[in-house]
Amino acid sequence: MLNKKSVDDINVKGKRVLVRCDFNVPLKDGQITDDTRLVAALPTLKKLINDGGKLILCSHLGKPKGEPKPELSLAPVAVALSKLLGQEVKFAADATVVGDNAKAAVAAMKDGDVVLLENTRYRAEETKNGEAFSKELASLCDVFVNDAFGTAHRAHCSNVGVTEYVDTAVVGYLMQKEIDFLGNAVNNPVRPFVAILGGSKVSSKISVINNLLDKVDTLIIGGGMAYTFMKAMGEEVGKSLLEADYLDYAKEMMEKAEKNGVKLLIPVDTVVAKEFSNDVPFHTVGRGEIAADEEGLDIGEKTRELYANAIKDAKTVVWNGPMGVFEMSNFAKGTIAVAEALANIDATTIIGGGDSAAAVNQLGYGDKMSHISTGGGASLEFLEGKELPGVAAANDK
Repeated sequence: MLNKKSVDDINVKGKRVLVRCDFNVPLKDGQITDDTRLVAALPTLKKLINDGGKLILCSHLGKPKGEPKPELSLAPVAVALSKLLGQEVKFAADATVVGDNAKAAVAAMKDGDVVLLENTRYRAEETKNGEAFSKELASLCDVFVNDAFGTAHRAHCSNVGVTEYVDTAVVGYLMQKEIDFLGNAVNNPVRPFVAILGGSKVSSKISVINNLLDKVDTLIIGGGMAYTFMKAMGEEVGKSLLEADYLDYAKEMMEKAEKNGVKLLIPVDTVVAKEFSNDVPFHTVGRGEIAADEEGLDIGEKTRELYANAIKDAKTVVWNGPMGVFEMSNFAKGTIAVAEALANIDATTIIGGGDSAAAVNQLGYGDKMSHISTGGGASLEFLEGKELPGVAAANDK
């Protein structure tokens, strides 16, 4: 059970508060095309403003790789945030992030003011957790608030290094929600607990499968990684995605499931086509019937029904990864079926970032889920049972 101090446990009146946000927004020609992440940050920011804190916001954007790239400046974020907050967000345009502009802006702050620093990844030390940059960030503030779960699995200056030089480091509301749902659902679930794993590769989900097999009642496998499991059972998979190096691993996992009394479900039928394209003829075949010149691109109708039934009595469900080639409409039916099944049950439903989150939101089921994680990589590491540096760095209660 993770118990971290949050913004509700501190009083920031008159204090300088450095807030690590996730403003890694999509930009096109200097315009923000989706402000979801900015809107998500508002509750934490408003709380700190209302308490009379002096807010200094920082975030990375894209991958400038340690040098100033004008197209990855956070300047447009300051403009958009000013509108959303209904007050000026002053942008400190320093290529060094903590420079003369930032220092002057912070020195002039009154309670409730907001300043935004330049892209933290303009500094090469950021991703290396370099001591000098951590100290510079810390020199601007009295209190540190981390509300960026998307980078919580990385030890960088702006989320981990800085905490070594401030006395108070707490989590914001977004981070708190991720800890409550992801961390605690996995470690202390209401049962039955069902996990659904999809996506293309077994290799990227090894530790997740291994960790979840000690915790779940049912594990459902879909997406490209299902073919490695089918092949491990001696079935033909044709041209389907296959990780031959992981066949023994898949066998071990099936044995572990049996030993732990976990129901491990893999597809009973598959939608196949001769090419990886949305414009080719496709049909459904049963278990072990994939022809040599065909590849599986989605779970079939019977599997969709099987999976929906396995979900319907669950009390906690974690879903990470699509069931098929979701970006092609002909092969999105499996993913849609899982999203629908989750939208219709009375349970804690947790969507682990990435493609599953996109699928749920595109289908309009976002508000039917208990929690949609904001960090793909970070949520996977949480599901692996790893300690996330960005979470660990916050003060314990």
